[in-house]
Amino acid sequence: MKIKTLATILFAVVFLVACNAENASEGSETIIGETEDIKSLVQDYSLKNLEAESASISSEKLTVTKNDGSEIIYDLPNDEFFVSIAPYINETHPCEIHNLTGCQGELVNESFDVYIEDSKGNVVIDDTLQTEANGFIDLWLPRDETYKILIEHEGKQVESEISTFINDGTCITTMKLS
Repeated sequence: MKIKTLATILFAVVFLVACNAENASEGSETIIGETEDIKSLVQDYSLKNLEAESASISSEKLTVTKNDGSEIIYDLPNDEFFVSIAPYINETHPCEIHNLTGCQGELVNESFDVYIEDSKGNVVIDDTLQTEANGFIDLWLPRDETYKILIEHEGKQVESEISTFINDGTCITTMKLS
């Protein structure tokens, strides 16, 4: 009787381990994704219109980890660079690679006067932009360039420089308004 009970328990344990191993391998699958409109996809994750465990965007790729653990990798355009800026007054966090589903900036749904020019002095952006619910301003800029940025908000401002070369950061959390 004890052997039969022990055998049943052993069978159950082996069966459960095998099922979990199968699910784990399914969940860790990596897929190369294709989309006709990567900008809309990025925006949908940023605005939380699409859900995922994580959606991080580097200088070259958008990597989405679904809630089931599977991963989809999308190539970004060769001529445009995504950068997300979180101007702040009191609180920030260190960041290099922006997580569309996880990064949170201090100044939510606020308007900012944003002026950006390239290294030749050409104006790229001169507009009033608003941070999203995550406190970030998402921008697509031409690649392989250095930019001067001036951001103003309620009498405070910050000037900085960013670049859009391979391996440059996509999450700018160092722009303190004063």
